[in-house]
Amino acid sequence: MKSRETVSNLGQLLVVGFDGTESSSQLRTLLRRIQPAGVILFARNIVAAGQTHRLLKDCQSCVSTPLFTCVDMEGGLVDRFRKLLGPSPSAADVYATEGRKLFRKHGKIIGECCCALGFNTDLSPVVDLAFKKSEKVLGSRAVSADPKEAVRYAREFLAGLQSAGVLGCLKHFPGLGEANLDTHRKLPQVSKAWKALWREDLKPYRDLRREAPMVLVGHGAYRSVTKTPTPASLSSKWIDGILRRKIGYQGLVISDDLEMGAVLTAASTAHAAVEHIRAGGDLALICHAEGNVVGGYEALVNEAERDRAFARRCQESIQRVLAFKKKSKEVKRNTVVPSQDKVEKLTRELWEFGEQVRFEAITPDERRVRA
Repeated sequence: MKSRETVSNLGQLLVVGFDGTESSSQLRTLLRRIQPAGVILFARNIVAAGQTHRLLKDCQSCVSTPLFTCVDMEGGLVDRFRKLLGPSPSAADVYATEGRKLFRKHGKIIGECCCALGFNTDLSPVVDLAFKKSEKVLGSRAVSADPKEAVRYAREFLAGLQSAGVLGCLKHFPGLGEANLDTHRKLPQVSKAWKALWREDLKPYRDLRREAPMVLVGHGAYRSVTKTPTPASLSSKWIDGILRRKIGYQGLVISDDLEMGAVLTAASTAHAAVEHIRAGGDLALICHAEGNVVGGYEALVNEAERDRAFARRCQESIQRVLAFKKKSKEVKRNTVVPSQDKVEKLTRELWEFGEQVRFEAITPDERRVRA
């Protein structure tokens, strides 16, 4: 791939968000110019089933390669479909049932909702460990302090998503279980020793490295490993050194949102996009402001034109992203606008699943008795 071709494809290193519930001339111009790898929608973009499906189709019509149509849909605290389809149980609620079939069903029903609305990628499940230190931050998003149990839930959830034709994503590498600050606002400094991180927080990524299509890198800082306050999302030690080389992960690596407060302590959004890719990442996630999306894209272009080594690094990820899309039936899948009957069916099934989870959940005391 020549350097000019690399520059022309640099949008394939970006997944972008935007405001609004309909396609606008401004949005279409942005997407046609950048040609991103994907788009991500939030609750602010989702008001009806047909509207959401059309919005994603309109985005695709502006981009020449198949898009990753992404959403954060975990259930519980992170539920982008709540107003549309009703609430989905949290990961912790489902885990409390201790039912492997229900773990998979959680992924399957969320995947079916995603697929019906036009999404092919769910940035879920969370595999951060449910340690006391992060309880106020993660809450019901994390399932267990035992890494084996986090793996057990995540493996089934990923399989459920896959059965519905949706890609999953483990997060937040290398683990925020020991972080007591919300990365949306501040940079958490995790002091945990390397051996403990490897044994506990990194076990889900080691065990699921062949099953997870994507891994999302969080913004925590781990001085015991990097000797610096650099967020993991910008760290070549974490991404290239540990995730790629030591763990052997070969799927796609995506950053957490590069507009979050934690990463902004280290770099502007535009500079962070460059540094995430330089560190070995494949996809830089910029979720909100158009100015930051454009700035990130232009920073990638400028750095690729200036630095041949960086251009080669970009080429490597562009090829990985395009090869992934070429093989992925999920990304190439065409879906139809969901009928009202389909929406009502999903709403009913989601409610029934929630009732089943509530009925079968067991208390901590019961769990100790069973153990």
